Amino acid sequence: MKTSNPKIEASAPANVQPSSVSKNRAGQQPEFVRHRNNRRLSTEAVLNYLRARLPKQYELAEVVGKWVWLDVSPARKPGLASVLWALGFHWNQRRGVWQHPCGSFDPLGSHPTDPRAKYRSYFPADLRPA
Repeated sequence: MKTSNPKIEASAPANVQPSSVSKNRAGQQPEFVRHRNNRRLSTEAVLNYLRARLPKQYELAEVVGKWVWLDVSPARKPGLASVLWALGFHWNQRRGVWQHPCGSFDPLGSHPTDPRAKYRSYFPADLRPA
């Protein structure tokens, strides 16, 4: 069967708009894009953000290798979960902590044991006052 207008065949579906992928109506990136981009932040940048904007969480922050871990239950602080997720953290159910890869991650990698046994671990708040 032959179509009369070949341009219709090649057009995108009506609900897809190229601008919706990169920015929302307010000119901001969608949450998942911000989350993905913020996962590339350095350890120091994440710690500086926590120290400046979330000082209570900075006090709890543990650096494991290059990653930042926060032992804050999402059930106890549900509003904090969306802030941490937008910053690039993800919830690790097995370890029960929020983790930020700080640009150093292998999505297919897994540590069967506690990474603190392999990598250096410290609490930055103990080393530097908030």
